[in-house]
Formats: sequence, structure tokens, C-alpha cells
Amino acid sequence: KLYDRNPLYTLLVDKIEVKNYVAKIIGEEYIIPTLGAWDDPEDIDFDMLPNQFVLKCNHNSGLGMYICKDKTKIKIKKIKKALTKGLKEDKYLLGREWPYKNVKHRILAEKYMEDNTSQDLKDYKFFAFDGKVKALFIATERQEATETKFDFFDEEYRHLELINGHPNASVTPQKPLNFEKMKELAGKLSEGIPHVRVDFYEVNGKIYFGELTFSHWSGFVPFEPDEWDKTFGDWIKLPNSV
Repeated sequence: KLYDRNPLYTLLVDKIEVKNYVAKIIGEEYIIPTLGAWDDPEDIDFDMLPNQFVLKCNHNSGLGMYICKDKTKIKIKKIKKALTKGLKEDKYLLGREWPYKNVKHRILAEKYMEDNTSQDLKDYKFFAFDGKVKALFIATERQEATETKFDFFDEEYRHLELINGHPNASVTPQKPLNFEKMKELAGKLSEGIPHVRVDFYEVNGKIYFGELTFSHWSGFVPFEPDEWDKTFGDWIKLPNSV
């Protein structure tokens, strides 16, 4: 946040614009299909959307998001109100994550994704450092009433005894089928970047790109035990020491 101000990062945190960038590097087959993009919730044509879809803002982490599993039951006014609130959120002001400062706030509609075996869309989040994955965590139970769970692993998928923001799951998540391929893709997307978190989903045996994050928890949530703060810090090699 302080010492690596590559202007490319503004494009890479934009959930709409990043898709073309990622597709050119790893391939279009890893991109979740886009159904539409709008500047204003009033412009959304709900009639053209399929029965299931996801609406979200391109610049934040969930505020305004709506997951539609049955279009016959949606309340359009309520959705538009939530999206309007989401568009107003300024992630740069919240945590001084400078890449978000100049992102044009928009709304994105994507294909609804669900794994048929688990009905739980797990997030696989890889901490990559200039082409090399050093660790990852898996987010589970995100759509349940209970608290989201985070489980951390090293690059060989050995479970790490650490906590960061959320507790571990009661049952350790299984290794994804495409773990090695995900690592390879995360490495490719991180080449030339001191650090970026590369997120993927695994849906019915296929890999899909999620997003790129340059400041996990905006850099403010410590690891427990705290020696992991230094370990992660040591993995980052800044282009210019200060």
C-alpha cells in the first residue's frame, strides 16, 4: 500500500476490467461469464437476465451484492436500493487501499455458480509472491447463518495452525481436485508483482477466476500466532527498499 504504486493495480481490482486481463494470461475458459454491466441500478434490464444470476459492484467486497436463485421471487426495488448503497461505498477511504481510488463504480451481473456436490461455493485464495505461491486459505460457510470459516494451508496443502479474521472450520476442507493447476495459474497471474492474493472457485470440477486482492484485510488484521505476520512480510520483496 505504501511502497508499490503500480498504476496497473487500479485495473486489476476492477471486477469488470480485470476479466480481459486475466483471460489474456491464463485463458477465457477460467472466466465466469458476464451477463451485463451498468453504471446505474435503474438501467438494469431484469427481463434479460436468466432465472439465476449474481449482481455485485465492481469495486468493493460484498456491499450491494445480490445472489438470485429464483427470479420469480426477487424484489427489484430492494435490490436496486442495496446496489445504490454499494455504489456509494468508497473502499479507498475505508482502508486507504489506493488501487480502488480511481475505479469507476459500476454494477456487474454474472452467471450464478454452484457446485453440484456441495452446494457451497468455496473460495480458494492463494497468496502469491512474484510468480510463487507460498500459502492459501479456503473460505467456507459463506452463505450460511454461522460465521464464515477460514482455513490456511502451505503450498503443499499442509494445514497451518493460524487464525486470521475468522475461526477454522470444524471439519478441515478437503484439497480441491485442481489444486496444482490453481497454484500454477496463481503463479502466472502474480509474475512481476511483489504480492497479490489470487482467488479461484472450483465448480463441478472446473476452475474459475474470482478476483485479485493486493491488501488482504487491507493489511489491518493480524495473524494469530503473531509470528506469521513476520513470515508473510518476509515473503514480500518490494521493488524499491525504503
